Amino acid sequence: MIARAQQGDTAAFEQLVDAHAPYVYNLALRTLQNERDAEDVTQESFVRVWRGLSRFRADAHFRTWLYRIVVNLCYNRLPKLKRELRAVEVEDVVLVDDTLGVERAVVSAEIATQLNTAIANLPDTQRLVITLRHQQGLSYDEIATITELPLGTIKTHIFRARKALKVALLPYLA
Repeated sequence: MIARAQQGDTAAFEQLVDAHAPYVYNLALRTLQNERDAEDVTQESFVRVWRGLSRFRADAHFRTWLYRIVVNLCYNRLPKLKRELRAVEVEDVVLVDDTLGVERAVVSAEIATQLNTAIANLPDTQRLVITLRHQQGLSYDEIATITELPLGTIKTHIFRARKALKVALLPYLA
């Protein structure tokens, strides 16, 4: 599909948009916490993809390239997030096992609602990386590429986000 879209096939591009739009919108919504901004970022992302598709090389995954565009557009709308990402310092932390996640705690609609509220209350950077990791299913390396943060910083933010989410959901985990 990508190769066909690169050659100007609008039907192939439409299939790419249909396949990726829900994930792009979800990422933008989680990051920006505003439906209108998320819709704008989603639309602008695909406009930029269409314009830049001829320059896309298969040395990266299409999804990683697309999410990088989305994150950049979100950064433009969140100056605080951009400043925070630049000021982050990597700290030595003991990381939790990657197989452990908040997902196991989500066993009912009430817990899912509480989880969504807790994610929305995370600091911008933590909300972004936890969304990329657990809702978009990206690897740590892909997240580092998308956010342009060191791998250790990504792990630190995910660790802290998980810890905050666990505290927020503690009443439901007992």
